Amino acid sequence: MNIHTLSSGLNTIWVVLTAAMIILMEGGFALLEAGFVRQKNSVNIIMKVFVDITIGTLCFYVLGFGFMYGHNFLGIIGTNGFMMLGNLTHLDLPISLDTFWLFQAAFVVAVISIVSGAVAERINFRAYILFAILMTALIYPIAGHWVWGGGWLGKLGMMDFAGSSVIHALGGFSALAAAIFIGPRKGKFTPQGTSSIALPSNLPLASVGAFLLWFGWFGFNAGSTLSATDVRIGHIAIVTMLSAASGGATTLLYTLFRYNRSDAGAVINGSLAGLVGITAGCAFVSDPFAILIGAISGLLMLFATDFLESKQIDDPVGAFPVHAVSGVWGTIAVGLFASDGGLLTDGHWHLIGVQLLGLIVLCTWGFFLTWLGLSVIKCWIPVRATEEEEELGLDVSYHGAIAAYQEREFIEFQDINPQIKKDEDN
Repeated sequence: MNIHTLSSGLNTIWVVLTAAMIILMEGGFALLEAGFVRQKNSVNIIMKVFVDITIGTLCFYVLGFGFMYGHNFLGIIGTNGFMMLGNLTHLDLPISLDTFWLFQAAFVVAVISIVSGAVAERINFRAYILFAILMTALIYPIAGHWVWGGGWLGKLGMMDFAGSSVIHALGGFSALAAAIFIGPRKGKFTPQGTSSIALPSNLPLASVGAFLLWFGWFGFNAGSTLSATDVRIGHIAIVTMLSAASGGATTLLYTLFRYNRSDAGAVINGSLAGLVGITAGCAFVSDPFAILIGAISGLLMLFATDFLESKQIDDPVGAFPVHAVSGVWGTIAVGLFASDGGLLTDGHWHLIGVQLLGLIVLCTWGFFLTWLGLSVIKCWIPVRATEEEEELGLDVSYHGAIAAYQEREFIEFQDINPQIKKDEDN
């Protein structure tokens, strides 16, 4: 066995393992979101995650991967590689094409999961399926091509190692558009403009989800090296840990001193904000800057949460504050703190300018295409659940499932499926 064969084998094992870690993050999304929403909608959350990982994976295989990594057309879109067909040697990969596809498929599933939380408890399940197809086949892959697939932003020099902008800012602004388009949950805001609190159903469950996401993030960031022998892996892992810890600690202390109590939901989201913030620069910034990035990510998440409440925008799990706001900050932080080309470390303005341009383009793309896509879907089927479905709970309304955490006696199937009962009565 020669050195090249051994290196290729090690790289394949590394990327497959880190891809599996990223896929495990879907369990984290499921538990986190199910814990934050009301009990009557927890099964619906789980089912949307299954939509993400099943339908999303297939759509990325058939169309999305080709649009993202196919031969570059005018820096805008890929033109081959659909269903893994065609010549893709231009990618010049240190691993097999199949292995690379698996890693990228794990990424695309994470993007749509960001949107899922922002529209929790009131989106029509069929409409969500259609939007998941749109996101994984078109919206994310085209944006990803611009930065990672040889497109125009990448050629300008935009730096995003693992996705603060391409995944989190894009997904977060898509989530914002969806939350505004669909509107708040029934009873969330009063006519007088005050906000009602819908208490999370299970914060311990949400915390387990957060820890799963934290674990998977090491695969997210370190796996993006695509090489088991990359000397940056250790550094990437350290700054990932430091930023997450800093984000969580900052929100813990801030809420403790401001409100005289430490808010569990805020600390959970603060840690996740720190992870999002470091994702773009994990290979480019030093340890102290990682701590600073995480701390600012946590604070910005808190301020953005209050801002959404003041504007009567309902985001049950904090998808926009955690992913969009922290993703934007993390991308800007690369332009400020990158060891090579950063404004405050190297005195160069080019990188920060490209980072800002890329953010404007990606966030606008995510918001506008989501709004347009939901508008088209609305012409076909309702995008929002009916008042009756929302009041009853989406678990019963769409999945024939009752309270996820309570033991129940055996009951007739039609008693938990109002649509069947309604049809029989007619």
